[in-house]
Amino acid sequence: MAYKPQAAPVMSAPNVVPMADVMLVLLIIFMVVTPMLQHGYAVNMATVDNAVDMPDADRDDAVLIAVSASGDTYLGTTKISIDDLTSKVRDIIENRGDKTVFVRADARAHYADVVQVVDAVRAAGVDKLGLLTNRTQPTQEPTPPPPPTS
Repeated sequence: MAYKPQAAPVMSAPNVVPMADVMLVLLIIFMVVTPMLQHGYAVNMATVDNAVDMPDADRDDAVLIAVSASGDTYLGTTKISIDDLTSKVRDIIENRGDKTVFVRADARAHYADVVQVVDAVRAAGVDKLGLLTNRTQPTQEPTPPPPPTS
C-alpha cells in the first residue's frame, strides 16, 4: 500500500494571537505619544505653591494664548501681533457659551508683555481669564530612622 497524505482538519476558530500582539503594540504607542501632545505654544510657565486646578484648559477647544520669554504672542501655535489679538479672540469666542481664555506666560516673560496680552483679551469681551502656572512639587522630608531597640 502506498502512502496517501491527508489534509489537516479544518479549523473553525480564528487565530487571534497576532491581532492581540498588534493591538498591544498600538496601545503602548498611544500611551507614550498622548502625553506629548500639547495644545498651544510651549513655554516654561512659572511655578507657584497655591495653584488652582483649571481642567478646562486641557480641552481641545480651549482658547490658549502664550507669551514667550522674548515677548512674542501666540494664539494656539500661531504667532500673532498684539494689535490683531483682540479681533482674533473676539471672532473665536463670538458664538461660544463659555467665553473663557487661558494665558500661558513664560516665567522669564516681561510683566509688561503679559499685561498687554491680558488687556487685549479683556477688550475682546472675555468673561473669564485664566493665567496658567505649574504647581510646585512638594519636597519630601526624609523619614526619621526607627527608634533604637534595647
